[in-house]
Amino acid sequence: MNKRGNFSGNLGFILATAGSAIGLGNLWRFPYLAAKNGGGLFLIIYIILVLTFGYTLMTAEVAIGRKTGVGPLQAYGKTDRRFGFLGWIATVVSIIILSYYCVIGGWIVNYGATYMNGGASKIYETGVKDFYSSFITNPIAPIICLFVFMGLSALIVLLGVEKGIEKASKVMMPILFVLIVGIAIYSLTLSHYDIKADTTRTAWEGLKIYLIPNFEGLTVGKFFSILLDATGQMFYSLSVAMGIMITYGSYAKKESDLVSSINQIEFFDTGVAVLSGMIIIPTVFVFQGTEGLAKSGPNLLFVSLPQVFEQMGIIGHTVGALFFLLVFFAALTSTIALMEAVTVSIIDRFHLARPLATSLCFVISLVIGVIVCMGYNLLYCEIPLLNGTTGQILDLLDYLTNNLMLPAVAFLTCILVGWVCRPHYVLDEIKIGHKSEVIHREKLFVVMIKFVAPAQLLVILLQAFNVFSFLG
Repeated sequence: MNKRGNFSGNLGFILATAGSAIGLGNLWRFPYLAAKNGGGLFLIIYIILVLTFGYTLMTAEVAIGRKTGVGPLQAYGKTDRRFGFLGWIATVVSIIILSYYCVIGGWIVNYGATYMNGGASKIYETGVKDFYSSFITNPIAPIICLFVFMGLSALIVLLGVEKGIEKASKVMMPILFVLIVGIAIYSLTLSHYDIKADTTRTAWEGLKIYLIPNFEGLTVGKFFSILLDATGQMFYSLSVAMGIMITYGSYAKKESDLVSSINQIEFFDTGVAVLSGMIIIPTVFVFQGTEGLAKSGPNLLFVSLPQVFEQMGIIGHTVGALFFLLVFFAALTSTIALMEAVTVSIIDRFHLARPLATSLCFVISLVIGVIVCMGYNLLYCEIPLLNGTTGQILDLLDYLTNNLMLPAVAFLTCILVGWVCRPHYVLDEIKIGHKSEVIHREKLFVVMIKFVAPAQLLVILLQAFNVFSFLG
């Protein structure tokens, strides 16, 4: 009997894996990049990349997971012992991302609790920017919220694959979809009269900015920049190279149809990303114009959107509460996946019981998370990054993982599958349980894993050092 557990069927695997991919990147990064990069033009490029590049990496990792039956720490070594080091890198990446992701999850807990307790007026009376800055610079409050959010993630992981992760996903994912569809529909009904500009802006105008391709001022350099942004977003959004897909793949039963499951995961993740844009871009445009669309990350989520909710009046309190509930579920499904990837690696490598392995992961991540929290108060400093910018501890960890470590793991995974064990290693695995002998994107997978994906990942790695800055 496999003590590690398995998903009970395709639905559990799909919902849990889609939940791992649907996270903050869909909500605070995708809409900003779409608005910045020509709206519909970015969407078209992004969807093409998901169906090619994203499909290739996700398929490779899920297949490795199910074929080896172990977590990332050992899966790479079982595939080829010379690549065993990749498992360590992927596990370290998961620990780092889990730590700072839970810090942001703590911020979401604070805002969600404030809105749901009817305390939105407190945010507005303090001033949205002041409320945000006073919270993250507080030496105690963010750590308490971090502990609550990470503790909830650990509790679900502690319950195991079927009783914890799968059951939680079957509850949270439908709620998440209902919330995001409902808020998206509501956002399209908005309009606002701007006294200063003496004009009325409607959500439909914002939707046009989002969906209609804008070729104005498009140059080779600009197109290259859009391509890199879309590739980076797709790479971040689908949760590849973190060990998550290998972990969840190892829980998939042999009779599970991986081809169909991966197609549905692509659909769900892309759908949530597109719907996120339909919420945020029209809403922010209505109340703040095109200037408001220039913000991303924490500033968009914790400053710009609360300002928008304030301008909505009394209904903004309800919309704000529902929105942060949506963000909470999106963040939680991702942190559960990250913690599970680390926990199962500890279980497989050191043969520890799940409660002990989960506790060890929790303690390590909590320590790192506390240091990240302190980066905004006691340990505050401006850290220079390789791309020429500066940031705090969270920014440094985010840059190291997303710009360097993740592309490196994905690049070497392509070399492993494409050139060492060969594409048939993956293709033979995903054909097991598939209703047809034909895999529609089989030739695409071979070309992508051997040539195109490694080249794209190498470009992303070089861009982290501003190698292509000469393109403008």
